[in-house]
Amino acid sequence: MKQYLDLVRHVLECGEEKKDRTGTGTVSVFGYQTKYDLREGFPLVTTKKVLFDAVVRELLWFLRGATNINDGLKQYTSIWNAWADEAGELGPIYGYQWRKWEKFSWDEKSGAYHKQHVDQISQVIEMIKKTPDSRRLIVSAWNISDIERMALPPCHSFFQFYVVNGRLDCQLYQRSADIALGVPFNIASYALLLSMVAHECGLNPGIFVHTLGDAHIYLNHVDGLKEQLSRQPKPLPRLELADKKVLEYVFEDIKLLGYEHQPFIKFPIAV
Repeated sequence: MKQYLDLVRHVLECGEEKKDRTGTGTVSVFGYQTKYDLREGFPLVTTKKVLFDAVVRELLWFLRGATNINDGLKQYTSIWNAWADEAGELGPIYGYQWRKWEKFSWDEKSGAYHKQHVDQISQVIEMIKKTPDSRRLIVSAWNISDIERMALPPCHSFFQFYVVNGRLDCQLYQRSADIALGVPFNIASYALLLSMVAHECGLNPGIFVHTLGDAHIYLNHVDGLKEQLSRQPKPLPRLELADKKVLEYVFEDIKLLGYEHQPFIKFPIAV
C-alpha cells in the first residue's frame, strides 16, 4: 500500500492548514489521485488494522438500499451511529441513491407527475454486460435535490466503470477524504465492489482509481499517521468471493485471506 502511504506523506508535507465544518482543524490539499491494481493483491492497508468485516457489512447495507442503522448494521459496526437520528434513520444516503434514485414522470391521463425509482446498481451492471464500451457506466450518490434530507452528504460522490481487454476498472470521485479514518475504508469498499461487479460480469478485477477532492488530515490524527509511516508494510491479502450476483451476496460469501497487519491505531471521529 505504498500509494496510500505516499498520499499521507504528501498531505503532511505539502498540505495547508484549513478550517473545517467540525471545528477540529485540518491539513489539506485539493486534488490528488492514487491507483490500486487489484491483480497485485487486495488493497487493504497493512500499516494498521482495518476492520474488513465492517467494510463488508457497510457495503452490503448500501447495496440493499438501506438507510437506517437498525436495518442490519448497528449490531456489527458503529460507523454511522454519530449521524443517525433517534430512530436510527439517516435519510436518503448512499444506498437509497444507488438503488432508489427518485425519478418523476409526467402522466398525460392523470395530468400529474408520478414518482418512480431508478436502480442504478442493477442498471450499470446490465450496461457493463450489454454495452461494455459505453462511457456512461456511472453511479451517482450526489443527488442535489436530496442533500438537505441526508444526515451527511455523500463524501464518495460518484463512480465510473471502464471495460478493456477483459478487465474491469473503476474510478471513484471523493469530494471529501478523511485520510486517516475514511480513506483506507473507502479504498477497501470500492475495491470490493469492483471485484463483485467484475465477478458477475465475467471480467477480471483491474485498477481502482481513487480521485480525491479535499484530501485532509485532521490535526488530532497527525501523530497516529506519523506512527503509521514509521511502520513496515506487509504483503497484501487476497479476496475470495462466492459465485453469486452482486445483489445476492451475504456476509459469509466474502472472504479475506492472508491479511497480515500492524497493530490497530485509534483515531477520533470528527462529527
